Amino acid sequence: MIPQVNRDDKKILKNITCYALDMDGTIYLGEKWIDGAKEFLKAVENAGKKYMFLTNNSSKNPQAYVEKLGRMGLKISEEKIVTSGQAAISYLKRNFPEKKVFLLGNELLKAEFEEEGIALRDRNAQVVVAGFDTTLNYEKMCMVCDLVRAGLPYISTHPDYNCPTETGFIPDAGAIHAFIHASTGRFPDHIIGKPNGDIMDYLAKRAGTSKEQTAIVGDRLYTDVAAGVNNGYTGILVLSGEASLQDIEKEKIYPDLIFDSVKEMVPYI
Repeated sequence: MIPQVNRDDKKILKNITCYALDMDGTIYLGEKWIDGAKEFLKAVENAGKKYMFLTNNSSKNPQAYVEKLGRMGLKISEEKIVTSGQAAISYLKRNFPEKKVFLLGNELLKAEFEEEGIALRDRNAQVVVAGFDTTLNYEKMCMVCDLVRAGLPYISTHPDYNCPTETGFIPDAGAIHAFIHASTGRFPDHIIGKPNGDIMDYLAKRAGTSKEQTAIVGDRLYTDVAAGVNNGYTGILVLSGEASLQDIEKEKIYPDLIFDSVKEMVPYI
């Protein structure tokens, strides 16, 4: 059932203590605030609650988002940023401790892995991790396919096929999975980012909240909202970005709440 837009008759938001916020299309578009977004963030803080920014983009580190939001007039610490790269590191530490990793990723992501003690190797790796590699070249393509074809455990940071930019779309991690599959016949064994539960569980653990107290707010049904409703969290759709009301029936992903934008959530926090 599709909930009424801009309504919270069941007072769901009163029980939420942590908001996991998608960024582009939810809080800003490019480097412009969505109307009322800054007021929403302030209202969350005034209510004694917390918010964290959640992104599937593993080509940027938290500092890049801190700097961007700083340019837009919001000063926050890196503690408020959660990326699929961070969640992937946590997953590796739990499931593949001390294993050597071949990482398909750019220098920012490699630095994050190494800072967290993950041993990176181009040869003799024991696990493959595919991220959003904006420095991809043919040599890397051959190396990752060789390792995946050899049967190594194969993890990915996130599933997005395209990444939105100011001028359109560029191929993202999902497109990289597709070329690896075309060569090797394998898709990732496990994907960390939205809509999968790993990234939500990682965020909730860092925030010190429970599933019942955590809501994800985003403009995409198949990543943001699905990450909530399919994993025991509250999933909130905002109509300020990609998805429309008509998409809900098409995709059969039903949000717990729907708002035109985060601005309309303020009275219910």
